[in-house]
Amino acid sequence: MRRLSGLRDEVATWRHLSRRVTDALDLIDLAESEADESITSELADEVDAIEATLEKMEFQIRMSGQHDRNDALLSIHAGAGGTESQDWAQMLLRMYLRWAEASGYQTEIVDSMPGEEAGLKSVTTLISGPWAYGYLKTERGVHRLVRLSPFDAAHRRHTSFALVEVMPDIEDAIEVNLNPDDLRIDVYKSSGAGGQHVQKNATAVRIIHEPTGIVVTCQNERSQTQNREMAMRILRGRLYDLERQKREAEQARLKGEHVDAGWGNQIRSYVLHPYKMVKDHRTGYEVGNAEAVLDGRLDDFIEAALRQTMGQE
Repeated sequence: MRRLSGLRDEVATWRHLSRRVTDALDLIDLAESEADESITSELADEVDAIEATLEKMEFQIRMSGQHDRNDALLSIHAGAGGTESQDWAQMLLRMYLRWAEASGYQTEIVDSMPGEEAGLKSVTTLISGPWAYGYLKTERGVHRLVRLSPFDAAHRRHTSFALVEVMPDIEDAIEVNLNPDDLRIDVYKSSGAGGQHVQKNATAVRIIHEPTGIVVTCQNERSQTQNREMAMRILRGRLYDLERQKREAEQARLKGEHVDAGWGNQIRSYVLHPYKMVKDHRTGYEVGNAEAVLDGRLDDFIEAALRQTMGQE
């Protein structure tokens, strides 16, 4: 149902864009017939807006990862450096919250650990909205800050690191649906204690789940029905645990190998002194307006990294 709702919203967005194009074409006819400069100016603004929206939507189509449409869980961990790195972690949180707000996403801080003097040791926020994980997955890695430290009495230049982790928000509820065709159920006489009744009648139950090979037996109850019900409960529990292990393995794969938040591992540098620049070391993309980036203008960095991943220029 969630996927269906997402697809309906996507179709509605394309249809809305189509209507805007039709309206713009009508506006062109009106501008040509009346030679009205105000209409021409309005038309130019609308064409620019349509082109920007179309480019963004076409870009989303090229994101084909299994979880790209999901909400994102973004965690920030301060690196070595004490208060300076913890303050950097809080600056990064502010940057991502600003980006999410400007992008129309909802945010919720689900866990945080404050620093001793200032900043944050770690924080995790849920960013909800279409394609949140698809866009943010390229932010995973070490982020480096160079600045004159406000926590240094001598006001010296410091370098700080923070690790950003991004994972898709996968539904917690694990449903175990048992297909009767996948089960082979045997009944036999119990070999355990329980008296003459248990030993004379075929009350023990063995259930084999053929797709996984899981075998469950139960013979402690006095009736076949009770043993069958208990065996099914055990089987459901084992299948649930198996699915949980698969999801944990998938989360570990998506999270990637652990990377130390320190020298040599940074994916992006934010330099505030002696000059101002933000540079992504993977793509080479850089800008001089560091304050704007720290205020949440991340789209160009994110899209450059995604295009590189997709093999785009």
